[in-house]
Amino acid sequence: MLLLKEQDVCQLLTMSEAIHRIREAFLALGQGTAQNQVRRRLMLPTGAILHAMGGAWGNYFGTKIYSTHVRYGNYFLVALYDAATGRPLALMEAAHLGQIRTGATTAVAADGLALPGARVLGLIGSGFQARGQLWGLLEVRPLEEVRVWSRREENRRAFAKECSERFGIPVRAVDSAEEAVRGAQLVVTATYSREPVLDAAWIQPGTHVTAIGSNYPTRRELPSELILKADLIVVDSFEQARLEAGDLLLTLNPEDWSRLPLTELSAVVAGQVGRGDPHAITVFKSHGMGLEDVAVAALVYEKALQAGVGRQLDLF
Repeated sequence: MLLLKEQDVCQLLTMSEAIHRIREAFLALGQGTAQNQVRRRLMLPTGAILHAMGGAWGNYFGTKIYSTHVRYGNYFLVALYDAATGRPLALMEAAHLGQIRTGATTAVAADGLALPGARVLGLIGSGFQARGQLWGLLEVRPLEEVRVWSRREENRRAFAKECSERFGIPVRAVDSAEEAVRGAQLVVTATYSREPVLDAAWIQPGTHVTAIGSNYPTRRELPSELILKADLIVVDSFEQARLEAGDLLLTLNPEDWSRLPLTELSAVVAGQVGRGDPHAITVFKSHGMGLEDVAVAALVYEKALQAGVGRQLDLF
């Protein structure tokens, strides 16, 4: 069983490769040849939470298990297995894997839904996941300007400086969420907010909006007005959305979702559904799926074997 540390994952995994692998995984999911196991949570009175999710695709199956605590941090692990034999193949630290696969999934959705010439990104949030979102979108759209807002001025300014230097494009910290969003063809929310972080009136026709921050039924980043105004809403999984999509659940009960122009990402990847009207407003509500983790972890494992990276554990 191969042990891969965080630095190994960072060395081996590129965003462009992750995007390709995520696209393949969602095609397989739509064809019925991949499986996803939705996230389950064990919440303790200490404030610690254990999260578990899984998936199966191709020659692999596995699970991501991670713990979170508001005071003591987060710890992410992926265990990868051989689908033919059940043999454990790898155990890997997965914080950066999660960042990259989330950015890659956003990129896959945006590639199918955003205007081809989208050049301005409005980003709300300046944390760990926001960096992956920018990285992913740069792979699929010719971004020329990024405007970022988050609650703490020092954080958004640090994000702007770091990402301008890293990606070689102008990233500008702005003074309000509205200033970040208005006039942007791409909008991403990557926050821990319980309440909407933008106003539907700020979203112009032709905009593609991605919301990644909330995967709890009692939290949302998008207002009901935007959900009801959107011409197309895409989720990564209907099953997971019914459990976690606060943006939808706080707008309509699931039995009323038939009123929404709602579809799954697998249909977009397969070319069955798309933007159509260039003036349409599209929304991708991302939750993060175990299938995504397994597909990208398998890629990391394959590259580690080729490169001779990692340490063998003498188990079983």
